[in-house]
Amino acid sequence: MNLTITGHHLEITPAIRDYVISKIDRIKRHFDHVIDIGVIMTVEKLRHTVEANVHLSGKDIFVQADDADMYAAIDSLADKLDRQIGKYKEKHSQSHKTHGGIKHQPVVSEE
Repeated sequence: MNLTITGHHLEITPAIRDYVISKIDRIKRHFDHVIDIGVIMTVEKLRHTVEANVHLSGKDIFVQADDADMYAAIDSLADKLDRQIGKYKEKHSQSHKTHGGIKHQPVVSEE
């Protein structure tokens, strides 16, 4: 997995970098097929914005979080990303596909 952290109007300090990496590790724990993650941090006056673009096999997930504090924005981003990765993982699991579809339901005749 490749992780790219970029700052606009912000210097990426080792503390912020370590904090982002620790939050992104939570995603790798849930889903192992992450190819690439790009994180962009922006500061505009009192608004701190963090964006993440996660490239999975077959899908790209984009998440954005705003807050007055950069660390709170990173926390919010990690929560949103965790939820979306969980939805993607659940939707594409094999057991869900084989047992949940209408095609695989038994046919009941009313004779």
